[in-house]
Amino acid sequence: MYRAPVDEIAHTLKHVAGLGAALDAGRLGDLSEDLVDAILGEAGRFATDEVTPLRKIGDEHGAVLKDAAVTTPPGWKDLYRRWTEGGWNALTGPEDFGGQGLPQMLSVAALEMWNSGSMAFAIGPTLTMGAVEALDKHGSDELKATYLEKLVSGEWMGTMNLTEPQAGSDLAALRSRAEPVGDGTYRIFGQKIFITYGEHDFTDNIVHLVLARLPDAPAGTRGISLFLVPKFFVNEDGSLGARNDAFCASIEHKLGIHASPTCTMIYGDGFAKDREPGAIGWLIGEENKGLACMFTMMNNARLAVAMQGVAIAEAARQQALAYAQDRRQGKAPGFDGEGMAPIVHHADVKRNLLTMKALTQVARSIAYSCAHALDMARTGEGDDARHWQERANLLTPVAKAFATDVGVDVASIGVQVHGGMGYIEETGAAALLRDARIAPIYEGTNGIQAIDLVTRKLPLSGGEHVKGYIGELRADIEALRKSNADSFGATAELCDAALGDLAEATDFLQRALADGRQEEALAGATPYLRLFALAAGGAYLVRGALAGEDKARVALARFFAENLVDEASALKRRVIAGAESLVSADAALAS
Repeated sequence: MYRAPVDEIAHTLKHVAGLGAALDAGRLGDLSEDLVDAILGEAGRFATDEVTPLRKIGDEHGAVLKDAAVTTPPGWKDLYRRWTEGGWNALTGPEDFGGQGLPQMLSVAALEMWNSGSMAFAIGPTLTMGAVEALDKHGSDELKATYLEKLVSGEWMGTMNLTEPQAGSDLAALRSRAEPVGDGTYRIFGQKIFITYGEHDFTDNIVHLVLARLPDAPAGTRGISLFLVPKFFVNEDGSLGARNDAFCASIEHKLGIHASPTCTMIYGDGFAKDREPGAIGWLIGEENKGLACMFTMMNNARLAVAMQGVAIAEAARQQALAYAQDRRQGKAPGFDGEGMAPIVHHADVKRNLLTMKALTQVARSIAYSCAHALDMARTGEGDDARHWQERANLLTPVAKAFATDVGVDVASIGVQVHGGMGYIEETGAAALLRDARIAPIYEGTNGIQAIDLVTRKLPLSGGEHVKGYIGELRADIEALRKSNADSFGATAELCDAALGDLAEATDFLQRALADGRQEEALAGATPYLRLFALAAGGAYLVRGALAGEDKARVALARFFAENLVDEASALKRRVIAGAESLVSADAALAS
């Protein structure tokens, strides 16, 4: 059973991601280390004691649709009520509307723990938090006054409606339309698919944020507007009024996250029988500028999805370790106990468990560092704020893609550690792998994240920002060299070589883009993102190990350096020399 790793999370926040330095510098207001520890401790308790026990029930029971209404698994509605009563939905919400205004670093740490407890549960509130941010930044005062307080508290939940049957990652193909009514409202018509928690029984109202086109909108993504479409209208006194013309037509039968209702939503199909068809919506932001508004929510969601990857990896790691300590098979060199050895003593199992732990910690460090950059951008001014916003922009695609890949990889290794029992549903190892598999796909596939990293993020500040970041990572390796700590083995040499590979690959891609060789650059994007994460991860593990020189963290950093980080050299070759064989291989796909 999962137990929130509060101490490891706190150490990563304070000594790797930068929370400790931010607190010392007064960058986070009156937030204290004691308060941080108290919040992490209570979030961990809630995840361990209240969310985790309902994971299996959610997976087995799933969400059920009947007569356009969705019922969540037994106990889930009450769990959500306790979660909102604890103030967790309001953690980072705007203080003017009842939020606590706490840093993103605390939010992602809590999200990790709740997602480890149950990814299917935590994903719903995650989208509400994104809706809060989008509405707070782009909504009118009237919309904020009507909806924000109840969204912040969690009394109402929010959704994000982008995808349509013909338009997946390519939003330029959206067909949903919005017709002005003449009184400041719009009638929305269209179908949206893959809408997470589009219908449910947690709250009595659901606030949908819907992308649609106005009649005279320009073609492509330049002609998309964003609308707020509530399930129920809100009366002037704040009570709920009539039902809007929006409903859930079906829910998907999925590989994993069974308890999370993934809905097909229909807008303007005459579901509300007592009036003219058309779901009534209100414009958020400016006409034809909806994508910019929605990206506020999407960027929030991408970091949250990164935390799903970390969370599943941590839950799978813990379960595999517990099983390996209990399961006995054969004789293992070095084991001097009686009878068969616990399989944790066998070299291959030990390697698997250490790989799980190292990859999980690297993913956690990258994601937390991204959250730190967001907090520093929010509290900074001028050049300082711009620097940190660029850092957040650089790390977001890496965090989303690498952490979710790690979630799948680690959960798969976890099944392997369980052996045949891992393939049997009763252990729960397979359920974690099933849940993990969606995360590299939604909120922008990992291939899209790699394209974003190479084409949009490497050019930041004329290409200098990423070079500065690599320089900061090299400073961690130099600190290790100066420590003269023998227990790290060849860690400094190997991690420095990986950073050299990253620098060389970065220079190559920046030159390719500058020369107009975009196809060549795109061919190397996915291996480059993994190279980026592994090279950064080695430095982050060193940074965490040097902070207190904990023996377990030193051992993990050394294992990663001497067993995993040398993949960087192969990835660099794929980036620099793999393009021609990729782009010329069409014949191999002909049959």
